[in-house]
Amino acid sequence: MIGWFSLADTSFVSSEEKPAAKPAPKAAKADEEGWKSLFDGKKLGNWKVTEFGGQGRVQVEDGNLVLGIGDGCTGVTWKGDLPFPTIDYELSLEAMRVEGTDFFCGLTFPVGEAPCSLICGGWGGGVVGLSSLDGEDAANNETTKYIEFKSKKWYPIKLRVTKEKIEAWIDGKQEVDIETKDRKISVRIEVDASRPLGICSWNTKAALRNIKVRALKPTADEKPSKKSS
Repeated sequence: MIGWFSLADTSFVSSEEKPAAKPAPKAAKADEEGWKSLFDGKKLGNWKVTEFGGQGRVQVEDGNLVLGIGDGCTGVTWKGDLPFPTIDYELSLEAMRVEGTDFFCGLTFPVGEAPCSLICGGWGGGVVGLSSLDGEDAANNETTKYIEFKSKKWYPIKLRVTKEKIEAWIDGKQEVDIETKDRKISVRIEVDASRPLGICSWNTKAALRNIKVRALKPTADEKPSKKSS
């Protein structure tokens, strides 16, 4: 006896005829120092292009994650679960200003439940700082510094977030060391779409590589070193 069924009823399509499900990206394994890579230099993986509106082209080129010049922010945001705790961790990467005159690394990161951004090269090219602390952005709080960044030069950047502090190193020198107790931590509305973890540039072509993270093992009497490790 022949059974009739609607051609629109996909329940009768065999599993061999159904398109194969796209496998989820494999979780990165930690190296001997506990670092996990967040970018393999081949594809975006768990990064997605951030829908800022007016963003430039994002692509992987020569092993680098390249953020093109757009009208405002261009960047990527991590999708899915974060592969690290939101307190007691370190994140590092290398960033380059390829073309343009504004920030080439706006790193948005979690501080517990709150978001914050480390800005490198903003406000015309030289401002470094956190956005925002108690409502004041990177150009207007006690983390504000001015650095002369060279175009087409790679700058190693490391961030450390603990229960007590946010610290950051650029090119091996500590530039941010701020206690966070009783501080209101937030981000500027322009990078809100980068939460909880994202990297962007502003009207600037930027390149990123060696993006990695590791969880820290805090102890009661541990005092983070101010030297770049």
